[in-house]
Order: sequence, then C-alpha cells, then structure tokens
Amino acid sequence: MSNITFTNARLIDPEQGTDSIGWLQVSDGRIAALGTGDAPASGAQVIDCGGQCLAPGIVDIGVKVCEPGERHKESYKSAGLAAAAGGVTTMVTRPDTNPAIDTPESLEFVTRRAQADTPVNVLPMAALTKGREGREMTEIGFLQDAGAVAFTDCDHVVANTKVFSRALTYARSCGALVIAHPQEPVLSNGAAASSGKFAVLRGLPAVSPMAERMGLDRDIALLEMTGAKYHADQITTARALPALERAKRNGLDITAGTSIHHLTLNELDVADYRTFFKVKPPLRSEDDRQAVIEAVRTGLIDTISSMHTPQDEESKRLPFEEAASGAVALETLLPAALRLYHAGQLDLPTLFRAMSLNPAKRLGLDSGRLSEGAPADLVLFDPDVPFVLDRFSLKSKSQNTPFDGQRMQGKVTATFVAGQEVYRRP
Repeated sequence: MSNITFTNARLIDPEQGTDSIGWLQVSDGRIAALGTGDAPASGAQVIDCGGQCLAPGIVDIGVKVCEPGERHKESYKSAGLAAAAGGVTTMVTRPDTNPAIDTPESLEFVTRRAQADTPVNVLPMAALTKGREGREMTEIGFLQDAGAVAFTDCDHVVANTKVFSRALTYARSCGALVIAHPQEPVLSNGAAASSGKFAVLRGLPAVSPMAERMGLDRDIALLEMTGAKYHADQITTARALPALERAKRNGLDITAGTSIHHLTLNELDVADYRTFFKVKPPLRSEDDRQAVIEAVRTGLIDTISSMHTPQDEESKRLPFEEAASGAVALETLLPAALRLYHAGQLDLPTLFRAMSLNPAKRLGLDSGRLSEGAPADLVLFDPDVPFVLDRFSLKSKSQNTPFDGQRMQGKVTATFVAGQEVYRRP
C-alpha cells in the first residue's frame, strides 16, 4: 500500500457536514490523519489537489451487473471500469440476473468474478425469494454466510403478504437487511408513465403515484408486525413521504433511497417517446421531484443511488410501451447529482451524506466518511468542469443514458480504493 498526502484539497466531510480546504494523509490503505492548514511533513507521495474536492467514494446500492445471463449488456469488468470512472468505490449489486442470485453457489460465482475483474469493492445482494417469484423465500442464513449483504427481489414486488411477512420475520432473526420496491403490483403492472395530463396526451399506460404510497403502507404495516430491518429502494413521490416520516418517528428500523434520475428528471423529459428516459418507477411530476429533493435535504430520504440498469439497443429501440425500463448511471451519478449542487438545492456534504455515508452506515460498513481509520476509498473531482455527455464515451457496455448530448458540469479527476489509484482522468 502506498502512502499519500493530499494537499490543497477541498475536503467534503458528510459526517461533520463540512466543506473546507485542508489536507489528508493515507497510510496502508486507510485514512491516517486529516486537518486544515499546512500538511505535516512526511515521506509520503504528495498529490496537490489544486483546490479540487476530495470526498468519500460513493457507495452505490442497487447496481445491476448482467452476469450471469446477459453479459453482453454489462460484465463485472465493464461495470468496474465505469464505477471507477464515476467515483463509485463500492458497488452493491442486485440479484436480478438470469438466473437470479438465489443460492450460495450462484452468489459465490458472482463474488469470484467481481474479485477477479473489478478494481472497486463489490458487495452482492441475494434474492429474497427463489427465482424472485415471490412464492418461497431463499435460504437467507446460508446466503448471509456466503457474503450477501442484503436481500431483495428488486422490482418484483412480493405480492403474497404471508410470504413477505415470513421472509421479514426470518430476516430479522438473522439480522439481515431487506430491500423492497414499494409499489402496489396490480396498479403498476404495465405502466410506462405516471398518471396525469402528460400521460393522457401521449396515450401512455400510466400508474397513479398512490401505487407507491399503497405499497409503502403495506410494507410499513408488516415492519410493525415483524420488526425487521427494511430499506425502500426508491421513494419517488410526495404522496409516500408522510408515511415514511411517521414510520421513522415511530421507531421502525426503516430507511429509504431514491434514484438520481428521479432527482434530476421529470415526466416531461419523455417528450417525443424517448425510451432512454423510461425507468422504473416511471419519471414523476416536477412537484414530486422537488418534494423528493427536499426530503433528501432534510434526511427523510437517506440514500441516493444510480439504479444502474444496462439495456442493449434492441431492448430500447422499441415503441415506448414495449421498451425495457432502466438506464446506466455509474458514470453519470456524480455529474447529475452536481446539477442539484449548482442549482443551490443541495450542498456537497448533503449529497455525499446520501451517496456515501448513509449507504455505508445502512450496510454496516466503515467506509463513506473522512475520518481517521476509515478505508481510503476516495474520489477527487472538479465540480466546475463543463462538458457535453457523449454516451459512446461511457465505459459501460450498454449506453442507455438519458443524459446523452446534455450539458453537464463536474468530472471525476481520480478515484482511490484502499489508497490505490484505480482511475485517473485522461
């Protein structure tokens, strides 16, 4: 492990909520010391940050890597390179592969592939039910022993309440975290847009924002019954926020996240049926977007994630209703989040609280912070560099990004994992 001293850095500390000029020393893969003013003399390699921002690396919950089954869309190698280029030092990967990651053997396979092919940390999640079919829960204890950090059926809602309650009860006995997709499955089935005037004018099958509220209400009731650890993967509507606030106030072990696309885009971006803007749940109204931003600012919504979902051209070049949902976002997560910073809506410590600190805390990791003894998983970035995004420059195998051709501001300069440089901007 190399020893490094970062000088003249704008330290973004989400734990202390500070943004200040200072220095940081790395020794043997961990943060050894940090402070303001002049750095103490040492024999370490010196990196002059030139006033650029130095922050904890992003911990991204909900990354889809398409191994096994659809390696042509994304492999661990391509996802790892994309993550490093985007300042993501820990990918928490989803089990919605083909077949689903629902056995210790399949979990071991992806863990070995990740260790061999990726320069960043990879923590796998496992399916909550076998085949993500919502009928029979997986062997949660064995999967935990094999390295699963959480359990989720992703966007397949467990509609059978008895199965879900049993899974939550068993997860609680193991101390396991369950990540759910709050959505009423019958109402939301087949929806391509959020209900409202825009969806009607475009003739798109739509779902009411109440479907999210109804799904969350059910899950909260089951949490009261079981006492499990629960994380809602995406809260995207204003209607769901009061229920979330009450659940937290009542002491339930519940946290919630949202995706970068729902924070920075709205339903009008679909415009002329552009399928790169088709995500799940569908993009919401501007009022919902503003409400979710405010919830991130106050801490009601805990985490921001990329919800990185690679789709190939054949899946997206279809009529809007038939096109696959999802967008790649490992490389665009940070510059898209910086839109909120440049708009004056969220400051940098708040953004990194949601992208780094809170995800790490929820998973019981000691990363995601700038403090002595923490892993030296760091991102150095210039928040002011303007550029026009070209999707063909992305390192992901799939280039289904809604930000193609858009003007953005803020680029990663370098990414470090355990003190080792894994990316340097050319």
